[in-house]
Amino acid sequence: MGNRETRGRENMGRSWLILGLFLLLMIAAGGGWNVWGIRSGGTADGDRLLRVESAADIKDSYDVIVAGTDPEGIAAAVSASRNGLRTLLVDGRGRDILGGLFTLGWLNTIDMNYAPERNALGQKYKPLNQGIFSEWFQKIEGDSFDVVTAANAFYEMVKKEPNIDLLLGTQAMEPILAPGAGGASRIEGITVTKGDGTKQAIRAKAVIDATQDGDIAAASGVPFTYGREDLGDKNAKMAVTLVFRLKNVTPDVWNQIRKRLNGDDNPNTGANEVSAWGYPEMYNYPEVNQGKVKMRGLNIGRQNDNTVLINALQIFGIDGADPASRQKGIEIGKQEIPHVVEYLQKHFPEFRNVELDASAPELYVRETRHIRGEYRLSIIDVLENRDQWDRIAFGSYPVDIQRTSPSDNGAVVCAPEQYAVPFRSLVPLKVDGLLVVGRAASYDTLAHGSARTVPVGMAEGQAAGAAAKLAIEKGVTFRQLAASRDDIAALQKRLNDQKMDLKPFSIKPQPFMLHKQYEGLKAAVSLALAYGGYDNNFQLDEPSNPKRFANVMNGARKIKPSAFSGDANGALRGMSDDDAGKKPLTLEQAAYTAAQALGWKVSSAGALAELENKGFLKKETANSFADKNRLTNGDTYMIVKDLRDALGAK
Repeated sequence: MGNRETRGRENMGRSWLILGLFLLLMIAAGGGWNVWGIRSGGTADGDRLLRVESAADIKDSYDVIVAGTDPEGIAAAVSASRNGLRTLLVDGRGRDILGGLFTLGWLNTIDMNYAPERNALGQKYKPLNQGIFSEWFQKIEGDSFDVVTAANAFYEMVKKEPNIDLLLGTQAMEPILAPGAGGASRIEGITVTKGDGTKQAIRAKAVIDATQDGDIAAASGVPFTYGREDLGDKNAKMAVTLVFRLKNVTPDVWNQIRKRLNGDDNPNTGANEVSAWGYPEMYNYPEVNQGKVKMRGLNIGRQNDNTVLINALQIFGIDGADPASRQKGIEIGKQEIPHVVEYLQKHFPEFRNVELDASAPELYVRETRHIRGEYRLSIIDVLENRDQWDRIAFGSYPVDIQRTSPSDNGAVVCAPEQYAVPFRSLVPLKVDGLLVVGRAASYDTLAHGSARTVPVGMAEGQAAGAAAKLAIEKGVTFRQLAASRDDIAALQKRLNDQKMDLKPFSIKPQPFMLHKQYEGLKAAVSLALAYGGYDNNFQLDEPSNPKRFANVMNGARKIKPSAFSGDANGALRGMSDDDAGKKPLTLEQAAYTAAQALGWKVSSAGALAELENKGFLKKETANSFADKNRLTNGDTYMIVKDLRDALGAK
């Protein structure tokens, strides 16, 4: 099994001949990228971390307050400033540098979102969105970067903006609320608790919540789902990770890593000058904190000082929105990491002389709150590569669902070509004067598996800054702006004029979308019951079996948990494990399995008639199956669709 979070990069090629060919092609085309994902034109040296200075005089009012200094917040503040707004950029976590997840969480490998266009070698190469993200990207080393380079680049961008006042080192931020129109609240600013404990109320015409977890939105009363709540399990969420740093990774060691990964026949492994992804053998690592951690393949990002940062240790049971729980996650990670390094030294010659240097100051938290906005980006939007009339960002990264528990293997739901994020997904319900950007925006949990990536969030931040200017000019709320096609068109024009690339697009239907049972697949994908992987192969025509369908039915409880009072595994009684996993699935067995899951007391012979009589399985659906004695995966997904439709109507 390959490394997931960087597997979305294309396989980079194996020979200098191919490298040279592509470089020549790119030069001829005027491109700025080489085959390894490294910028042409040099890198920042990143040797010295610049001291970040807060503004000496924090005003009592601004046009815009941007809460959160992760990359999304920096993009929002820079955008607001360039649109002529007096802007306060503030963080409530006591940070002393900019960049958050990238520079304090040490996530130094970017999940790039590429446009569908391909070069002569069939590889994607053109980043989506452009704008402020690309401006920052040109200042760093490549798709992995030195965190000092990144932090300095963020600070230099902010420091150049005369309209931005920066406030770091604060302990807390709380919204200032007032009654709004139509029963909504209106945010009028925030109260900050400074490092010395003093408080200051700061008013603003608009607030952009760029915190990782939608902290301002939640404190303002914006509704949200938590983790996989929209799939029936509020307690399930993707694992957190403590990134760690290894030293003594000399150029020779890096070349050994590249030789191993680029010589591996596994298409999910590879390496370039700054990034490496692979080592699936780490899935076999025997964890010390059993039940609390798991290893997976390594994401390795190179630094400028013979160190590397590794994203691979997954930690479970941590609430990423709770500071005490985050600290617990850091402690668990620090206990485990020395054993991980010892395992690397023992099993891989290239790591024999490396040493543990440090672990990240902050956890990498993947999932907490998903706010409810005027539009909720769905997995079907992503699956079908949908454009949106109010597009303000594009994404294309694979829908990468990391483990939610030690017994879970994670999954890649699908690999989109390109989809649009609508402005409505930044506009929260029930609170006016507020936009939410980044991973806490209005996405379903599955869509979040792709849209949570930082390049998408930075594009949202740029759009939010420009939207604040437009809303202030027109004297409208963000909700009113989101409902006006004319105003959205004006916003999109401004963003395109400001070096974003937000043109309408259309992508032809993918092969699986033309399948006769695609409607069933959509139902199964929406319920996290079907996964297509990196190649979108949903295996619709492959035969199912009794065990597989029992697993599907047990997972289908999320349709309506109260309706599924039984256990689908009851339909397997009398079968050996071998038979359950290999025998063809008949329609009669499938109906009995569904009835067992629903808790019905019915015989195997009578289950099909009972399902049809109660409207849980349409006769036309059953009649559409090519072979009722050998159901396919596509057939079973059509059963799921009928169950969902019936339960939704009851």
